[in-house]
Amino acid sequence: MPGLSPAAVDGISTYAMDNNLETEVLRNIGGKGLKFFGRVEYGGGGACAPLQQASMAIHCGIADVVVCYRAMNERSEYRFGQPLTAQGSTVLDALMGLSVSQGLQTAAANLAIGVRRYMHETGATESDLAQIALTDRHHAATNPAAFFFEKPITLEEHQASRMVADPFRLFYCCQESDGAVAVVLVSLDRARTLRQEPVVVAAAAQGAPRGVVLISNFYEGDITLHTESELVAEQLYAQSHLTPNDIDVAIFYDHFGPTVLPMIEAYGFCGRGEAKDFVKDGNIRLGGGLPINTHGGQLGEAYIHGMNGIAEAVRQIRGTAVNQVSGVDNVLVTAGSGVPTSGAILSRC
Repeated sequence: MPGLSPAAVDGISTYAMDNNLETEVLRNIGGKGLKFFGRVEYGGGGACAPLQQASMAIHCGIADVVVCYRAMNERSEYRFGQPLTAQGSTVLDALMGLSVSQGLQTAAANLAIGVRRYMHETGATESDLAQIALTDRHHAATNPAAFFFEKPITLEEHQASRMVADPFRLFYCCQESDGAVAVVLVSLDRARTLRQEPVVVAAAAQGAPRGVVLISNFYEGDITLHTESELVAEQLYAQSHLTPNDIDVAIFYDHFGPTVLPMIEAYGFCGRGEAKDFVKDGNIRLGGGLPINTHGGQLGEAYIHGMNGIAEAVRQIRGTAVNQVSGVDNVLVTAGSGVPTSGAILSRC
């Protein structure tokens, strides 16, 4: 079977925060010309949206071969963990000013408030929240491509790590990584003629409820709810005609581990306040009821703004993942929560 040539690429979709120009990417891969190029806002909240944009471009006949990518040198340059700063006289600056003036200068500080309230309302403990980080590091320990390969952690080590923004400890917080990931989308008919087993974008959606602003849900009546994730989940299950019971593996956006618990609830895997029990007893590890972040996630493998999670979903469906789950037909991939977000379901052809 033939493969694809870089010259065939006529579409590119990425994130607004990427510093790599589409024209330079095209030039350096040996492409000829672009018929479609687009960028999605809201940082990690847009992690799955390039798949949606690419799928629409192909379905509408605008482009034939679309590359979705994210490339960053966050460890050696960006350092996203630095305090947020206003850039000028914009609405975004005004919104940031409201938070920064209250001491909420980082993404961790903004999201920690909602998680602390979530703990108060659901009874979730620090040990419950830590299960996401422990699971990520457990899976990363057997992934040679992971930054924390062969470096699992215990609950005691996790709880001994320093506090960053209460209740976020150091090991709750994602890495700052240098790296890049790309996936290539074509029509299903064309994919069936190529060398690799096709993986279908069964559903892709974006969600931005009225109460979501920047890196928080501070305009919601309940700041613990992830209504942006609920809006995306509703669309994904409707588009794919699947239910949470049909999902074999879930890749949750784990920029801060504790935010995954309310996301598990928002995507329908358990009821409100039940995630603290859902994540116990190995249920989210290999061999459990819903393995999550089998590559190690952004806490264990690398923080490539969620695009590495999409790559892991493809590997799981093709049966080529390092930590392979048997019989995978459908994988849910989510983007960052607490901001306008996106999600996708990838399925076996």
